[in-house]
Amino acid sequence: MGYAVARAAQEAGAAVTLISGPVSLPTPAGVSRVDVRTAQEMFEAVKKGSKGADVFIAVAAVADYRVKNPSKQKIKKGNGAPRIELEENPDILAWVASQPKPPFCVGFAAESENLAENAKAKLARKKLPLIAANIAQDTMGRDDNAITLYDAKGEHPLGRGGKLDLARRLINQVADRLK
Repeated sequence: MGYAVARAAQEAGAAVTLISGPVSLPTPAGVSRVDVRTAQEMFEAVKKGSKGADVFIAVAAVADYRVKNPSKQKIKKGNGAPRIELEENPDILAWVASQPKPPFCVGFAAESENLAENAKAKLARKKLPLIAANIAQDTMGRDDNAITLYDAKGEHPLGRGGKLDLARRLINQVADRLK
C-alpha cells in the first residue's frame, strides 16, 4: 500500500520521498526512495526527511520490537533454547506527530479485529488528524483492499478497490483537508 500511496501522491503533484525497507517493488516514477533495513535506520531517515515536509504518511509500521542484545555470531545449540530479550522500537509516527510544528500526519491501522475501536484509540493516542484503517487479514497478499478513514469528525469509508485506486482516494482526502 505504501508504494501505491507514494505513486498517488506523486501523480497529484507532490514531491515524494519514500522510505522503504527491503522489498521487490519498483520505485514509482518521479519518487525519491531511501532504502533502510532496520527500524532504527528508518527512524533516522524519517527524522532527516520529515523536516520541512507538509504531509507525513506512515503506511506500514516497522516491527514493534527488536532483539535487545543481538549476538555477533551464530548461536549454537546447547542446553535448551536461548533466552531472547526484546525491547521496543521507536514509534516513528508518534515522534513525527509530536514535533513542535509537525506535518499533517496520516497513520495506518492494520487491525485484526475491532477496527473502529482500535483505529480511534490509535488516532487519539498518537494525536493524529487522520488515520486509515483496515482489517489486515483481508488485504495481506492481495491487490485489493478496503479502507476506512477516521478523524475528529468520525468515520469515512473509502470503500473497496485496488490499492492504487484507494491510494488516490486517500490522497484526495488529504488534499481536501489541507485546503
